Amino acid sequence: MNVLISVDIEGIAGVLHPEQTRAGNGEYERARRWMTLEAKAAIQGAFAGGATQVWVNDSHSGFRNLLPDLLDARAQVILGKPRQLGMMAGLEYGAELVFMIGYHAMSQSRGILAHTINSFAFARVLLNGVETGEAGLYGAMAAEYGARVALLSGDDVFAEETRAQFPDASFVVTKSATGHASCVTKTPESACVAIERAARAVVERHLAEGTIRDSAHVSPMPVECELRVQTTALADLFCQWPSLTRVDGVTLHFNAASVEHVVRMLNCLSAMSFMLR
Repeated sequence: MNVLISVDIEGIAGVLHPEQTRAGNGEYERARRWMTLEAKAAIQGAFAGGATQVWVNDSHSGFRNLLPDLLDARAQVILGKPRQLGMMAGLEYGAELVFMIGYHAMSQSRGILAHTINSFAFARVLLNGVETGEAGLYGAMAAEYGARVALLSGDDVFAEETRAQFPDASFVVTKSATGHASCVTKTPESACVAIERAARAVVERHLAEGTIRDSAHVSPMPVECELRVQTTALADLFCQWPSLTRVDGVTLHFNAASVEHVVRMLNCLSAMSFMLR
């Protein structure tokens, strides 16, 4: 059983303020350590459950937040950008199960530090008319590679909005949102214990059920994406791409050959947005 663990920071226990997510300060240094420890808990739980190979993907911002020297030595760590599969880099190595650790709710929801890919640039992302966040986007891409999302952790709003997309997955709620930057949270230690237990149980269950690769496979199909951006200036910029159509001042539309291609386009647009900051 091969497991890919994708780790973001906004859903980590104790993380609630933007300063904790931005490099260059003491708050961030503490938060990245908590992020690393939750990743370690997921790794250890996966191996305890019977995983044979585990990749852990640093999936926040510049993709260089995890502290590899604190991780379980049996895992392989995926760091840095750009990378073609973004937060799901590692699927190409044959992952069968995907864990999403420290994930957050979609943009304009009431979740802690909620956003979709880029809070400066993107207001809403819809696939075939259905609004989705990062978990939905990357989970659909995982399915195109024959992997299934089996474990997710984050705040209660994230869990509530995501359960329907992954009805067979297990969730660990690390904190309850009381505002965009306020919460009631588990301690880092408590969150790690819960994640390790859940990871072990998930792998044991899938091994017992005889889960095999491609059991969740979804052949890539053409996808329509509607993207609502934060400002008209961003729409002006993004429409330099010939394949994008402008619907109104802040709404764009494009077609893609697969969810993977949607994600790659969104990541390119996210990178472009930095010229307007």
